[in-house]
Amino acid sequence: VQLQAFGGGLVQAGGSLRLSCAASGRTLSRLDMAWFRQVPGKEREFVTSSRWSGGRTYYADPVKGRFIISRDNAKNTVDLQMNSLKPEDTAVYYCAAGSTLITSTVRSAYAYHYWGQGTLVTVSS
Repeated sequence: VQLQAFGGGLVQAGGSLRLSCAASGRTLSRLDMAWFRQVPGKEREFVTSSRWSGGRTYYADPVKGRFIISRDNAKNTVDLQMNSLKPEDTAVYYCAAGSTLITSTVRSAYAYHYWGQGTLVTVSS
């Protein structure tokens, strides 16, 4: 599976941005999908995930109520709608996919086998 994330950019605090992750080589309909983010000097941080079986979604507390993950199986994409952005949301955002996750691992980067190249989101104050 090859993943390509795009849609990052510069936005003012309080604004919105929508990231997309396009997959090729395999359908996303049977893959668990996630978004992580990373700032220099820190570990990659879980943002949100979407399970293919049952459709359950998970969110990290800092983004709960502001970010929404959605998937379009027909287009083979997964999107991240980010609202009410804050300067602390500034990071490189990565999409990830996995096929062997269990509930206890959906927030763990090591559980995902496939990664996109990352897209930079900068939120100015």
